[in-house]
Amino acid sequence: MTYRKPLLILALLAVLPLIRAVPGVNANYWLHNFILVVMWTIIGMSWNLLSGYCGQVSFGHAAFFGIGAYTSGLLYVKFGLSAWWGMLASIPVVGAAALLIGFVCLRLRGPFFALATIAVGVILRIVAENLTGFTGGDMGIMIRERTWVEKTWYYYIILALAAGTFWFVDRIIASKLGYYFVAIREDQDAAESLGIDTTRYKTIALVLSAVLCGFAGAFYTNYMGYIDPKVVFALHDISVMAIMVVMVGGVATRWGPVLGAVIMILMAEIIRTIPKVGTAHHTLFGVLLIVVIIFLPNGVVGDAAKLRRLLRPGRSA
Repeated sequence: MTYRKPLLILALLAVLPLIRAVPGVNANYWLHNFILVVMWTIIGMSWNLLSGYCGQVSFGHAAFFGIGAYTSGLLYVKFGLSAWWGMLASIPVVGAAALLIGFVCLRLRGPFFALATIAVGVILRIVAENLTGFTGGDMGIMIRERTWVEKTWYYYIILALAAGTFWFVDRIIASKLGYYFVAIREDQDAAESLGIDTTRYKTIALVLSAVLCGFAGAFYTNYMGYIDPKVVFALHDISVMAIMVVMVGGVATRWGPVLGAVIMILMAEIIRTIPKVGTAHHTLFGVLLIVVIIFLPNGVVGDAAKLRRLLRPGRSA
């Protein structure tokens, strides 16, 4: 599998902070948006690994994002450690949580699994809100000692994480493990008849997906400097957004989460700047998703050929 195109794109993204040298450009504003786009690329790739390739549709990725975020925050407020250590600590913490969640939820299939993952996210949000002595409750956690005021290094850190995630997911899908995931997605009963331990490999997919999403959550704590349960465990702003990023970009595609993150995050920012419309961005997102499902059911990347034909009305479909 060639990495020439990804390396070229990575090189182009690496020079984006140079926009601060352009007169009249609000560099911090645009860098903030680029950071969010890249962070959502990681979340989208994590969801795509479990739901796109393995077929286990999750509505609860906010649970893993929130656990990763609180791992960083709690290391800072409870142990006096740098919140950046949460990037490493989130691996065993989120992985263990995913194993426990998988033990319960992976006994279910289809819509029942999806509903169970919604419940997990809601339960964790309520728990975080009520454990005021441990999590701070609705007051949240604030990182008072920010590593950098300027955003450039945050951008390079999340870009490196995204590049590593892209490579990791690519290697997994190209391996025997990836073929097992796809076999389970296509027909779980048939996969079991071939001797594939579906419970084991669904659990592996869940843990890998959760850890990747937890990385994004841990970074979010360090970058934003503040978290609370309603933000990091949000169903609509985290779990549903992760689904929309991949659905719009292309489920089970290499570049779908990347392109989906660009479209969704920049569109959200554009909508929020429109007077009297900004508060209705969730409604507009819903309309966009309906349009994509009807006309581009495989997403922008998956239906790229169809999209090109639609944009060339002079040619027959």
